[in-house]
Order: sequence, then C-alpha cells, then structure tokens
Amino acid sequence: MTQTGQTTDLGRWLRRLLAATLLGGQVVVHLLKGKVQRRNTIDQMVAVGPASVLVALLTAAFVGMVFTIQVSREFIRFGAGSAIGGVLAIALARELAPVLTAVILAGRVGSAFAAEIGAMQVTEQIDALYMLKTDPIDYLVIPRVVACCLMLPILTILSFMTGLIGGLLVADTLYNISNEVFLNSVRDFLTPWDLVSGMIKGGVFGSLIAVIGSSWGLTTSGGAKGVGQSTTTAVVTALLTIFITNFFLSWLMFQGPGSELFNL
Repeated sequence: MTQTGQTTDLGRWLRRLLAATLLGGQVVVHLLKGKVQRRNTIDQMVAVGPASVLVALLTAAFVGMVFTIQVSREFIRFGAGSAIGGVLAIALARELAPVLTAVILAGRVGSAFAAEIGAMQVTEQIDALYMLKTDPIDYLVIPRVVACCLMLPILTILSFMTGLIGGLLVADTLYNISNEVFLNSVRDFLTPWDLVSGMIKGGVFGSLIAVIGSSWGLTTSGGAKGVGQSTTTAVVTALLTIFITNFFLSWLMFQGPGSELFNL
C-alpha cells in the first residue's frame, strides 16, 4: 500500500471515529429524553448477555487458573502464599474480569452490530426507516447501547466469580493452599470498591462497544466488501478504545499507593 493510500485510510478512520463520537452524544441526548424501545432492548440484552456468558466464563476460569499458577510460584518462594487469593481477587475485580469480558464482547457483539447495521445501510434499509419516520438511533443504536451497558457489568461479576473459583481450585490442587486460607485472603484484600470499579468499567466498555459497532455500521459503504471492512475495523477500534479508556479509568479510580500488601 502506498503512503497516499495509508493517509487516505487514516483520514477515513478518523472521520468515522469522529462520527462515532457524535453518535455517542446523540445517544446521550435521546436517552435523556427517555427514548428507549423496550422490546428491541430486551432482544439485544438476550443477544449480548446469555448468548455470550459461556465463552466469557470459560475465558475467566482459565485466566484465573493461569494467573494463580504464575503468582503462586513466586509468592510461595517468598513465603507469601497466604496472599495469593487476595492478589488474584484484586486483579480480577479491577482489571482482568472487566477488560477480558469487554474484549470478548467486542469481538462477538461489536462485530455483529457493525455487520448487521452495515448490511442494512448498504441495502438501503436505513433509508427505509427514515421514510417510515423512524429514527435509526432510537430503533437500532439505543437498544444496543442500553443492552451492553446493562449486561456487561453482570458478565463482569460472573467472570470475576468464575476466575476466582478457577484460581481456588488450582491453588488447592497444585500448591496445597487450603480453601480457607485462600478465601480468607480474598476477604482481607478485596473491598466493595474493587467490585464496583469493575462494574463501572464494564458499563463504560459496553457503551463504547455498542456505539463504535453501531457507528461503523451506519457509515458503511461499498456493498459486501464494505460490510466486511467495517466489521473488522469496528472490532479493532473498539479494542483500542477499551485499552486506552481502561488506563484512564484505572488512573482515576486507583491513584496513590495501595495498602493491601502492607497487611502481609
């Protein structure tokens, strides 16, 4: 690809990112006016939540087990085996559960949003909605945003619990750390704010996934090829946005030195 072509692609991507930002503002305005279609929202909640729960929980379980293996090797070496459960709980609640669940939904749900709405755009179904005096934002975008914002925090909590169980099993079977010691460590380290922060992140990530996927679908052009390109670019953009947003949310939520490890 020539430099001119790369510049053109970057410019197109920036324009679509700006369009997504404007769409996010429109969604906020419409929500403040109470324009939520309940039936469409429930349908999208089913597509986002129950349909994604199995892959999210499987991912969380193995992440929790792998994390426990890596942490246990080092903590036992330094005589801090009793802190393994608490460290895993903090990592899952604050970062691993919300981020990994969002990554899964970006790939599964965000791509579906971009593909569905993109197909409607290139087949002129969006224009038909305007002719029927139906706002696509109210009919297509808002139900998806509300569904992701509601279901992703729930999936985050479920992923946290599943990852914790996976870590507990590994700690008990491979490193002879009793369940009582593991759970006491979780209780001593974990605070309600850790869980709340993970749910807040889940809600923010859900809104980003839905808005980006919907916006990329609405700005699709070029037929079937354009739908494929929009789907791929929407997922990449959503992932990039999730990681960047996670940095700033973590910085805002957890400034200053922590105190949990001083209790060892």
